[in-house]
Amino acid sequence: MKQENNALIDQKTRCAWTNSAPNFPRYHDEEWGFPIADDRRLFEKLCLETFQSGLSWRTILNKRESFREAFQHFDFHKVATFDEQKVAELLANKDIIRNKRKILAVINNAKCAQEMVRTEGSLAAFFWRYEPDEGSLPQPETQTTCKESIALSKALKKLGWTFVGPTTLYAFMQSMGLINDHAEHCFMRAKIDQARKAFKRP
Repeated sequence: MKQENNALIDQKTRCAWTNSAPNFPRYHDEEWGFPIADDRRLFEKLCLETFQSGLSWRTILNKRESFREAFQHFDFHKVATFDEQKVAELLANKDIIRNKRKILAVINNAKCAQEMVRTEGSLAAFFWRYEPDEGSLPQPETQTTCKESIALSKALKKLGWTFVGPTTLYAFMQSMGLINDHAEHCFMRAKIDQARKAFKRP
């Protein structure tokens, strides 16, 4: 029934997962898959993927504004300064996911992000090196990892990042436009292809 309702809203054919929550179609149409080179947005998405681990994206998206407020809009220079008192405040915040391991991972990764900017120039410059060759990818929506997400996971772990497994990194690549994983029949697939062609790689 939800699938039918979505289809009747504007007669557009979307990826099947957009039928899972009321706010998914807008997220799908306006954000998911567009190529991103902004370091803050890249860091935010990686942090939100960390919190999603073991949960649904619907839960995270519903709490995204609260996460942004709690984590200084994911300015990693500010997050890197979070101390024990700040961690305690976050653990008492009912509007976010109160998982101490994930909170500490975000703080740790913020410090790693600072170091990456010092050594690589930007997070974007590092992440986009792992953009897969489109010709090597299988049909959309058929896998949850790829050789590049596995390689990126290994590279980040070597640099001290945590909660950055291959599946998490693949979801990150999908959403940040390193991969166009919109379904073949989805009306957004061609738009993302155009955006990726026009995108200036960092």
